[in-house]
Amino acid sequence: MHATYEVAEVVLLTVSLLLIASLLLLAIKRTKLPLSVALVVTGIIIGQISDAGPHWLSLIIGYEISPEIILYVFLPALVYESAFHLNLRQLNHNVYPVMGLAVPGLIISTGVIGWIVWMTTPIDLTSALLLGSILSATDPVAVISLFKKLGAPQRLTILVEGESLFNDATSIVVARIIIGIIAANHFSVGLIVDGLYSFLTVFSGGLLVGLLSAWLIGMLLKFVENDSFVEISLTTILAYLSFIVAEEIFHVSGVMATVAAGITMGNWGRSKISPAVAGYMENFWEYVASVANALIFLMVGLRVDLMALLESVDLLFWVIVAMLISRAIVIFCLVPLTGRIPGTEPVGKPYQAVMFWGGLRGAIALAIVLSLDDFPMAETFVALVMGAVLFTLLVQGTTIEKLVRFLKLDQPPLAERMARTAGILHAKEHALNALPQLRNAGHFSGRIAGQTENRLKSEIRTLRDDIEDLRASELDPEQEKVLLFCRCFDEEKSFYYDLFSQGHMSEQAYRDLIYSLDLQKESLRSGLAVPRYTLHPPTKHPIFSCLMRYLDKAFKWTPLPENIRASQIAREYEEAWGRAQGSQLVLADLEKTEKRQTIHHRVMEEVVSYYRNWFTHSREYLDNTATQFPEFVNAMQERLAGRLLIHAQREVIEEEIRSGVIPNTVAEKILEDLAGEIRVLRGKDMQRLHLEASELLRKIEFFREVPDDEFALLAAKLHPYTIPAGHLIIEQGDTGDSLYLISRGVVRVSRLINGDQQDLATLMAGDFFGEMALLHATPRTATCRSATPSVLYELRRSDFDEVRSICPSLQLAMEKADQERTKVLASMQ
Repeated sequence: MHATYEVAEVVLLTVSLLLIASLLLLAIKRTKLPLSVALVVTGIIIGQISDAGPHWLSLIIGYEISPEIILYVFLPALVYESAFHLNLRQLNHNVYPVMGLAVPGLIISTGVIGWIVWMTTPIDLTSALLLGSILSATDPVAVISLFKKLGAPQRLTILVEGESLFNDATSIVVARIIIGIIAANHFSVGLIVDGLYSFLTVFSGGLLVGLLSAWLIGMLLKFVENDSFVEISLTTILAYLSFIVAEEIFHVSGVMATVAAGITMGNWGRSKISPAVAGYMENFWEYVASVANALIFLMVGLRVDLMALLESVDLLFWVIVAMLISRAIVIFCLVPLTGRIPGTEPVGKPYQAVMFWGGLRGAIALAIVLSLDDFPMAETFVALVMGAVLFTLLVQGTTIEKLVRFLKLDQPPLAERMARTAGILHAKEHALNALPQLRNAGHFSGRIAGQTENRLKSEIRTLRDDIEDLRASELDPEQEKVLLFCRCFDEEKSFYYDLFSQGHMSEQAYRDLIYSLDLQKESLRSGLAVPRYTLHPPTKHPIFSCLMRYLDKAFKWTPLPENIRASQIAREYEEAWGRAQGSQLVLADLEKTEKRQTIHHRVMEEVVSYYRNWFTHSREYLDNTATQFPEFVNAMQERLAGRLLIHAQREVIEEEIRSGVIPNTVAEKILEDLAGEIRVLRGKDMQRLHLEASELLRKIEFFREVPDDEFALLAAKLHPYTIPAGHLIIEQGDTGDSLYLISRGVVRVSRLINGDQQDLATLMAGDFFGEMALLHATPRTATCRSATPSVLYELRRSDFDEVRSICPSLQLAMEKADQERTKVLASMQ
């Protein structure tokens, strides 16, 4: 019965705190008081009146908040939710200031707080450093929620939230190192070296555990489709398991493990989550984080001992002073230094001011200080940390909004203001166009219609004037072009996600297209021109080219290199198809925008020209692939047609569910069957890229007259070589022992002359190259690269004698070509 009663008490405590938090949220919705501050204040009030209140209040007060509850129950959820929503690309842009604040910044803060407290209070230096490490961890929950409400710049949110995520882990590790020094009761250089080694091991080890955990869960999610229970459960397991495995098994940073897991799953792993489940998952983690925050702040308020705070007020004053001075040194000295690193955008003074005043303290500091059971000054430190946390919440937390507004950081970015005004204008114009139809339908009288028409026209004129004012006062043509491009990129990104979620595009193709858009957006925001190539460049990435050359040599007797190249052709076809569809969608939208005259004509023409160019190149790529691999393209189009028909059926079923024509139980079975059919039709028919050798070889002139019995032997000696466009086949100066015959596609031959790469020839189906190295065993004299997806056949030196005995005409053609090409090369010397 006693155990049951304890469980009942915990349930009553949790439910009561949630009830208080819910009522409090309703009560402060119309006030400017941050919820976290209101929760702490309410907790303090409840703590003071508990003796005179009902019995259940005394149960709440009697519950001691333990560091284990914060660390193992609340912290993984809070860290994972925050990391999951952190944009990796934006974090990468701000990695130097974020990591500068998280690691050296925290160490500097620890030293400054420790030194000031040591100089102004009776606390010894080592203990003061421990206090400094505890109070250097920021917890900007109240600030982040305020940023979201005010619409603060995204970069400011990334800086504040990124610092908090990483310095939480640093604070825990540094505090543990200092606790070890205190326990050893002596100080030496060896301890410092051991501490640094321990820090690097714990920090990087946590990252590794988190990355591996996220990869494992991501692989499992690939096999789950539209199952909210399994998918949400797996992410919950990831948040807690990564933390516990890191802390308890590998003894590395659990916070860093959860940070790495959250960032990985929120970026790389987001496409692993079923589109139908993504919304549920967002709501789930937002709710979990809100509950954790509410319970923590309420329990902080309940834990406050006002008498202990009053007794420590003299010490607390110097602790707060030290905390503010250290924060100022770190923000106003270290952050500007990180802005001098090449490629790093400097952090402006207004951002620095908000980062300084928004450095609140919270759960991590409390968890560390409450775990100091055997520390002689534990009670004093609890009072000091509690007082410091209350100061940041009640003073900084309640005034940060005024600072943000004073610095005018609450105004939406120009892009959002332009988009908002243009969106309202579009809606007003649509309403004006619909007015005659509504009037003719008898919904209102002609007099009311006339009044409404005049009002809408007046509002439309005002909105057009607002757009012109924005353009004249804050927007030059170059900025307007960047804004329009970014809007188009966002539209493309949304469209590609729809294609991916409907099964029309593979995950890898979707990732490549999104990465292409990100590169274009980054280039524009950095003041550079739109990149000429972000997808299907004329030359492949050197790392990929080197890898394929290695695989061709190491695994030339296996189908592995051939399968990789065929897979690349299929993926690039998907990407070109997606880019063509996306460009067409954007061009149609730009045409409508041009009619509304909300964009400068010259800017519109330039953006349209880019999209027409991308559309043309994509269509050319699709046409080339269709010419070289008609079987594959036909199969892809058949699969697309099948998926489109299934989606049309699903829309009808969903409409009949809404209208009540089909019972839910029957409809669910139909939708499940349709989902199964879509799964079958997803992906690529790779077999259609592995073409029949005899069919292709017979089209080459040398092999047309070879008898059938000898042709089978010949076909076995020629190895198929399917390659994507831009693939490096042979490179000038390399040693080689193979001849290549072109069955399908186009190959360009070039040679490096006086430092310049000059084109020598364009080879097509029926041509061959590489005969010089085969005949004379000399290095390659030119570079050959595929211009389109191609099918080649490779004849290796080991098979050459047997093949030329079967097909003497090939030997004659090779010798003739060798003589002609030698003369050409000699004339170029």
